[in-house]
Amino acid sequence: MAPHDLEALNRALFLAIDATPGSPGWLIGTASAIANGLIWSIPLLLVCLWLTGDTYRRETALKVCVITLAALGVNQLIGLAWQHPRPFMIGLGHTYLAHAADSSFPSDHGTVFASVSITLLLRGMKRLGAAMIAGGVAVAWARIFLGVHFPLDMIGAVCVAAVVHTAIAPLWRRAGAPVTRLAVIAHRRLLAAPIRYGWLRP
Repeated sequence: MAPHDLEALNRALFLAIDATPGSPGWLIGTASAIANGLIWSIPLLLVCLWLTGDTYRRETALKVCVITLAALGVNQLIGLAWQHPRPFMIGLGHTYLAHAADSSFPSDHGTVFASVSITLLLRGMKRLGAAMIAGGVAVAWARIFLGVHFPLDMIGAVCVAAVVHTAIAPLWRRAGAPVTRLAVIAHRRLLAAPIRYGWLRP
């Protein structure tokens, strides 16, 4: 498929999903809450994994952080190398969510959810991974529906997350356990008082 054909398909799919002036207010409100709020489930999940989990869960939380931050870094490089305008920057569709006029591809929100989902699934945490996939799909729909992203921005986010995970996985097999041990030592020193009182796991 030629680049202009792919872009035409991208725009057509966007217009099929994008909200219109006739869209119900409650649906736009729900989409706004999902688009802006669901991302906070990620740090909450990581904190819970770290504070309540065993060594395996703590290593998983650290790996999620590394994969996600690396993938977001790749997004920045892509944005610097190739600027793709958001729909509202070219007057396409309708926009119901305030957003900076920066490059749309790939979606940072989509990349975060994809990075977390892939890592959790490949670490054997299928239920948590499935929940994150569901959250990612909801966020992807909401941000397209509200007019700040194209569908291919979300597909690109999944691709970035998958490539970054594949690149980092061999390194993590060597460094994951030592990094986790160091992090646990720091955790026990910094939070010695609440651990001593039994408020937190050591």
